[in-house]
Amino acid sequence: FLFPPFLSTRAALLTGRYQTRSGVYPGVFYPGSLGGLPLSEITIAEALKTQGYATAIIGKWHLGVGANGSFLPLQQGFDRFLGVPYSHDQGPCQNLTCFPPHTKCFGTCDQGHVLLPVFLNQRVIQQPVVFPDLVPLYQSFALEFISDSVQHNDPFFLYYASHHPHYPQFASSEFSGKSLRGPFGDVLMELDGSVGLLLQTLRKYGVENNTLLLFMSDNGPETLRMSRGGSSGLLKCGKGTTYEGGMRVPAIAYWPSKILPGVTHELTSTLDILPTLAALAGAPISNITLDGYDMSDVLFMGGKSKRNVMFFYPPFPKKYQGVFAVRYGKYKAHFFTQGAYQSETTPDQDCHITAMLTYHDPPLLFDLEADPSENYNLLEGGMTPEYLQLLKEIQREKENFESKMVYGESQMEKGTDPTLEPCCNPDCTSKPSCCHCA
Repeated sequence: FLFPPFLSTRAALLTGRYQTRSGVYPGVFYPGSLGGLPLSEITIAEALKTQGYATAIIGKWHLGVGANGSFLPLQQGFDRFLGVPYSHDQGPCQNLTCFPPHTKCFGTCDQGHVLLPVFLNQRVIQQPVVFPDLVPLYQSFALEFISDSVQHNDPFFLYYASHHPHYPQFASSEFSGKSLRGPFGDVLMELDGSVGLLLQTLRKYGVENNTLLLFMSDNGPETLRMSRGGSSGLLKCGKGTTYEGGMRVPAIAYWPSKILPGVTHELTSTLDILPTLAALAGAPISNITLDGYDMSDVLFMGGKSKRNVMFFYPPFPKKYQGVFAVRYGKYKAHFFTQGAYQSETTPDQDCHITAMLTYHDPPLLFDLEADPSENYNLLEGGMTPEYLQLLKEIQREKENFESKMVYGESQMEKGTDPTLEPCCNPDCTSKPSCCHCA
C-alpha cells in the first residue's frame, strides 16, 4: 500500500517513515522548491552504505533540489545519479518530441518553469531532455553500475525510478508505435524491456541468484488522462484519493535462490522496504522511529505479515484531521473521503474533484476481501455488536497511532524561489528561456 501523491510514496520508500514524520507534505516539490527530503532522514542508500554497498539511482528523484543541489541524491547516500530531479511534466513540453521521429508530447505540462533538465550526479548535462533517448541512456548507466559493482566485488543497491507510464508518455524508437494499446502501451513495453535488460545483465555477471529485485508502482492510475492514464480495474477511484484505486498496487519480489514462485495476499507497504533491506544487509537502524516492518517472513517463508494495520493520509494532510482511512486486517474504515482531480473522468462521482471533503461518523466500513471495490458499506444495515466491537478496535489503533505521530516541519510550506530552478547556464540573464544546452 502506498500514498496518494507519488512524492510521499518515494519518501516513505526510502525512509520507512510516514511523510508526516519527514515533513514531505503537503502536496509535491516544484523545480524551485526551497525544501526537500531533510538530510537528517536516513535513506535506504545511507543504511546500506554502512555495510559497504555501492548505491545508485536512475530516473525520477522528486525529493527536492535545493540551493546548489543540497537535496539531490548524492546528499542522501547515493554514489551516482542519472535522471530528472522532479516530475517530468514540471516544465514546458509542448514543443518537445516524445515519440520519434516527430510526434510531440501530448499536452503542455507545467508552464513558467525551466525546460526539463537531466542530471548526472550534481550537474545538468542536458536541457531540455531528449525524451526518446532517455531510457537508453538510463539502461547504459545501469549496466555500467552493475558491471563496476561486480568487478569490484561490491554489493550494490540500484534504485530505478522509472518515469513510465506517467504523463506525458514517451518512448524510444525501439518501442514507439509498437503496441496495440497506443502510447500508453508503448511506454509499458519500454518499461518491460528495461526490466528484462536488467535481469539479463544480472545473469550475464552471475549475480542473479544473489540479488533481490522489487518491482512496484508509486500510486494508482491517473484516470484524468483516460486511456493515457491507466486503469484501476475493480478498485475504486485512482491517484490522489485514499480509496483502494489510489493506494493499492501490485508488487513483485524476485530472488530465484530465496523466493518460491507464488502469490501472497499479506498486507505490506512501501514503508516496509527499508526495514526489510536493512535486516537482510545487517544494517543498523535501531535509533530511528520507523513505520515499516521487516517482511522477510512473507518473502522467504510464505509466512504472515507483521503488519495488520495501515493508515492512509490524503495528499494534503492536516494534523487536526489526522488520517483519512484505516486498514485493519481485511477491513477498511473511511473517516474522511474526498475526490481528486487526478481521478476525474471515471463514472464514479465519488472520485471527482466535485466530491468534497466529507467526515463520516460512524466511518464507512468495508470488507475488502468480499468487496475490494468499496461499494457496500457494512454499516448501511445498521450497527451490529460485531461491527461495534470492530470499530472500537479500529478507533483504538487510530488514536494510538495519532497520539504518537510527531509532525516534521513541512518542507513544501517553505515555498519556492525561481532562482533555484536548475539551469545549465546558471549565469544567463533571460531565464527560463536561456536554460538550454545539449
